[in-house]
Amino acid sequence: MDDTTTASSRQTADVSSLGLAAAAAAVRKGDITSEAYTAALLQRARALAELNAFITIDEAEVLEAARAADKLRAAGSAAPLLGMPLGVKDSYLTKGLPTSLGIESLAHFVPREDADAVRAIREAGALIFGKNNLVEMSYGLTGHNARYGQVKNPHARDHMSGGSSSGSAASVAAGLVPASLGGDTVGSIRVPASFCGVVGFKPTTGRWPRNGVAPISHTLDTTGVFARSVEDCILVDDVVTGEQAAESPEGDYGLKGARLAFAPRQFLDLVDPEVESRFRAVVRQLQDAGAEVVEMDLGHDFNSLVQTATWGIFAHETMGAISEFLRRHALPTTFEAIYESLKPQLRQAWEHIVLPGGAGATSAEAYQVALNVSRQEIQRRLDTAFVAHGALAILQPTTPCTAPSIGEQATVHIAGQDVSYLALANHTVSASSVGLPGISLPVGLSRAGLPIGLELDGPLRSDQRLLNLARGIEGILGAKSGST
Repeated sequence: MDDTTTASSRQTADVSSLGLAAAAAAVRKGDITSEAYTAALLQRARALAELNAFITIDEAEVLEAARAADKLRAAGSAAPLLGMPLGVKDSYLTKGLPTSLGIESLAHFVPREDADAVRAIREAGALIFGKNNLVEMSYGLTGHNARYGQVKNPHARDHMSGGSSSGSAASVAAGLVPASLGGDTVGSIRVPASFCGVVGFKPTTGRWPRNGVAPISHTLDTTGVFARSVEDCILVDDVVTGEQAAESPEGDYGLKGARLAFAPRQFLDLVDPEVESRFRAVVRQLQDAGAEVVEMDLGHDFNSLVQTATWGIFAHETMGAISEFLRRHALPTTFEAIYESLKPQLRQAWEHIVLPGGAGATSAEAYQVALNVSRQEIQRRLDTAFVAHGALAILQPTTPCTAPSIGEQATVHIAGQDVSYLALANHTVSASSVGLPGISLPVGLSRAGLPIGLELDGPLRSDQRLLNLARGIEGILGAKSGST
């Protein structure tokens, strides 16, 4: 390798390590051009194509958009995301760029409109770098896609990325893009964020726009973002919501006197020892930084209540939600055609829980109980943390284990037990059940070099306060790095 090639590789690595806010500031200041930054990321994406993080990248189009951004900058534009190439999960409609939803029959479908969140980042100057790989129809937690390939974990290629926003997490972790839009119904942002060692933010359900994003459940779905720091998530949150976050004084992490809660009976019941050990060490670090950590119990039946209600709502709403989305946005397929084209394991799951009359389908009566009775009880119990104990957030390990090997698709090994892969969402599902904002932070690596995540769930509509708290915890832990 000659000196020129070595220098080029080093420059690519240097810019790919930039966070979103830092890269945006560098472009605004003229330290780098959007075209040079984008070209470096494209080079890195080609070099790491084996990760299967993207389904579609139109290199010519994104470079042309980068050159246009540089012209806007020269003309005086200071848009917050000017010239920033971002990933977008391939469940989001993107005008002029194929949107597959992860299935073969839509591989060549090109929407005539952007999803609302995509429109918001474009209007703020961002470029769509490409469409991230995902589990078919966003229905899964492992990152496997029969048509587009398993998304691999950048930290260990033989381990899964998590899902369903698998490519979004992997592309940010690998330094292919500084941030990516994802989606979360029961954990599809936070699970892959934990496994890939990046920050994953799920807003309060309904706070971010979700028009133009393929749904699973209108009650539970939310759009959100992956980045390599909380600061970068705050920047995207500002852009998408139009709400300006409060600035924190430099170096002031605001944890002194902050009250946090955790429920060991509920969230440390089925957890790998190494993950529990790291979680408890983090709790001690936060206490040392001045936080008050309150131990609580949400009730012996809390987990079963959450699981039954949330998965029941999830499955009961899927058919109607997808059918309405296809009709409203004129996608050239039907629910029935999608069902028939699914990989065998997923088709069997839909037959069992999604199709009316399936052996595991939720009845209309049970659905109403889950929606109007169980969710109220779940919220009441969580309010014991937020109201009775005055906690700003509930802490837990994001996932009960580090990323399982790719071979563990239907069954995973956690704490000495072989359990359903659905257990990967055991901790994320509680926030989803009632729409709480949640964020997963990387808090270190296992002995095998796999990331471990910490989840913070806040009260409804406390998103900005939760983000500021997470930024403070990130500063205390020094947990900003998720790239490999």
